Amino acid sequence: MNENEKLSGAQAPEQQKKAHRKLRFGSMSLIVIVLVIAIVVVVNLMAGIFAKRVNTEIDLTPDKRYELSDESVSAMKELKKDVEITVTCSQEEFEQYYTSYMAQMYYYYRGVALTSEDCPFEMVTKILERYQTAASQGDGKITVRYVDMNTDPDVIAKYKKYYNGEIEARSIVVYSDERVDIIDSTEIMSMFQPDSSTTSTNISMMFAGESTITTAIQNVTDSHPVRVAYASMMNGASISDTQFEGVSAAIRTFITKYGYDCTDIDIASDDLSPEDYDLVILPVPANDIAPDVVSKLTDFLYNDGKYGKNMLYIPSLFAVETPNLDEFLADWSIEVGDTIINDEKNMKQVYLATFGTYDNALTVSVSDSESVGTLPNNSLPVVSPYTRSIEIISKNSDAVASALLTSPKTSYLISLIDGSAGADNGSYNAAVISKKEAADGFEVYTSRVLVLGSAFFADDGILANSSVYNNADVLLSTLNTMTGKEASAVIAEKALQQSYIAPTQAQYNAVRAVTVYVIPLLVAAVGVFVLIRRRNR
Repeated sequence: MNENEKLSGAQAPEQQKKAHRKLRFGSMSLIVIVLVIAIVVVVNLMAGIFAKRVNTEIDLTPDKRYELSDESVSAMKELKKDVEITVTCSQEEFEQYYTSYMAQMYYYYRGVALTSEDCPFEMVTKILERYQTAASQGDGKITVRYVDMNTDPDVIAKYKKYYNGEIEARSIVVYSDERVDIIDSTEIMSMFQPDSSTTSTNISMMFAGESTITTAIQNVTDSHPVRVAYASMMNGASISDTQFEGVSAAIRTFITKYGYDCTDIDIASDDLSPEDYDLVILPVPANDIAPDVVSKLTDFLYNDGKYGKNMLYIPSLFAVETPNLDEFLADWSIEVGDTIINDEKNMKQVYLATFGTYDNALTVSVSDSESVGTLPNNSLPVVSPYTRSIEIISKNSDAVASALLTSPKTSYLISLIDGSAGADNGSYNAAVISKKEAADGFEVYTSRVLVLGSAFFADDGILANSSVYNNADVLLSTLNTMTGKEASAVIAEKALQQSYIAPTQAQYNAVRAVTVYVIPLLVAAVGVFVLIRRRNR
């Protein structure tokens, strides 16, 4: 054996060791790469699943515009049914169309130049995702999709079976268990509104879209909607004087929005059957009712001794003679006085949409918390402009009446007849609720009559401003308690601030692509590079 062969033989074991080490390190690198890729994939999958149940995004906007209120989150967690939300256009079309259209409309009608920052309709599509997340924590489920009505007509046809009106493009369809609620273009446009302080140089916007969407979801999932006979007519004419027709319409719009099934009736000529209705509303009648209408109301509330029916009455501001109504109310231990409650020390200036002006309103307090129920924010004031005083009398021992709203102890009365002021200061009733009950074994059946002293308590300018006044919550919660309706929530408007972080859809897609695809691929590429480098050592 020559010298070279001896040397080669000596190096063979060393080369085998090096090859073994390279194979071992290469295999380990390959395993590490596979494990890293597997971990990244699993983490992304788990994050996706987790994100559907818990909001993993951080809202950095100062006004928290992409977050749901506690009331909406709680309502979604309590859902017992699945809900489908279908937007009848693409997400991009929805956002671009309404942002552009609203800016044009306000500039044309009000001379206010709005920008996409003033009415960011991506808020609507973004919070729809939040509803899905909130509902996933309860028994119900919410799914959101965007459908082109021209390419997917069958989807819309499904909803038309349960909806009598037209379903238009760029609407939001809310569906559950054969019940449909449509948020049409008018309601969508109303989700963004300049507040009363807005000028052409100082724009301040409010967002009310969350209230609209939450209410629509609750409407279609309500198992027992309350049926309302809304007495808008009497003997073929409007029941209210012209100046109160706006208030009457505002009340109807308000309760309809919150899931009450309203039917307009002529209180003089139409039937008022307890089988058809749960609540009758008599809004600001300009004249007295006839004796047969009194009998009709009495029979409705008595319900053949089964009770369980309710009535809301709002008297006119004018001191008209109403002996028949007075007799009916006296049977419920209630008397509406010919006086207005006044108190200069406890007034707030409010905007009355009925007159389109600002005026002073009496502040009142809740005296019967059991009848009103739980309010989300007890710190907000309750205002009651031009309020007639209401007395509790003892004509009928079967009726138990109590003050629902009362004025401060510094209040006094002004006569509607001659305008003279009373000498006595004290607390007066601004709203009274009365009940009659019948027992059947362990069951107790109750009918109630609620009288609001102020027609302007439900003025649209006050009800719509639920972030400033508690009127909307007080009225809705009291009616819910009276009728046993499943709770519906008044969601306060959200004041939008101009400075915020709001990525466009393209930016959102770019960030998603980087985190879901680019970073995992870079990790894999680095691993392959390390593997090749070590194998070639």
